[in-house]
Amino acid sequence: MSFHVITQAPARLNRSELAVPGSAPQMFEKAAASDADVIFLDLEDAVAPDDKAQARKNIIKALNELDWGKKTMSVRINGLDTHFMYRDVVDVVEQAGERLDLIMIPKVGTAADVYAVDMMVTQIEDAKGLKKRIGFEHIIETALGMQNVTEIAGASKRNESLHFGVADYAASTRARTTIIGGVNPDYSVLTDTLEDGSRAVHWGDMWHYALARMVVAARANGLRPVDGPFGDFSDPDGYRAAAKRAAVLGCEGKWAIHPSQIALANEVMSPSEAEVTRAQRILAAMEQAAAEGKGAVSLDGRLIDYASIRQAEVLVQKARQIAAG
Repeated sequence: MSFHVITQAPARLNRSELAVPGSAPQMFEKAAASDADVIFLDLEDAVAPDDKAQARKNIIKALNELDWGKKTMSVRINGLDTHFMYRDVVDVVEQAGERLDLIMIPKVGTAADVYAVDMMVTQIEDAKGLKKRIGFEHIIETALGMQNVTEIAGASKRNESLHFGVADYAASTRARTTIIGGVNPDYSVLTDTLEDGSRAVHWGDMWHYALARMVVAARANGLRPVDGPFGDFSDPDGYRAAAKRAAVLGCEGKWAIHPSQIALANEVMSPSEAEVTRAQRILAAMEQAAAEGKGAVSLDGRLIDYASIRQAEVLVQKARQIAAG
């Protein structure tokens, strides 16, 4: 292992992250009663320009008055390139900072963007005497942000997670698609000619590189990587497949833009009972191996070694975190 020790972000459950427009206060109580691990109240894309001031008031009132239970609460502010952003930060943190856990910063392009918000939040917290430090979630959703994702991930001690904003990323890179988070039949390969003269088509995941790059930057800086939205909430199978791909790459959560997607995210992003059982058996086998002076043993016909311990510990720790609620 490297001599450099990675400081891990606070260990929060982040399997499902529910988006709730700040301009729709009628949705707040249902969101509070949901099974989402994290809720972000939105002031950005889901709110029309003329509604942003009222949405901000709605969010402040809801954070102060509604019982959100043990949920992690976040607010997505407007972008740093808008005149709404500074008032989002000042009003929300000054008036509802005690219940606010995270600020979600959209379209982060450079480390300087993170520094700017950090400076504002630090000064407000100090002026108001807030004891709890608010964390940051960053949406990587532009070509500039992806280019600078490593620097962004390490730009502040407040950083907790990176999120892949697939729709704006597609627009920024001028990808030939209008879907949000789904697959595209044009991103495919043809096999060689088969015996019957046909050629099979294998679809690919056009978001693989971007998501994988974000995951590496997040994990290298101790942050949680979270996959973003899947636009077709009438397609649970498509959502589940996208979530599984993200989980395999190392993501530990996915957005839910509709309440029906919460259970799907929680299901996919939770280790199965079989996975946890096998992980526990690996730990037991390696404990026995260590007692016998061995560095590697076989289990069910497969080699396991000290790297297997680290993999197994991740699964067991996640299961305990979920059980603790």
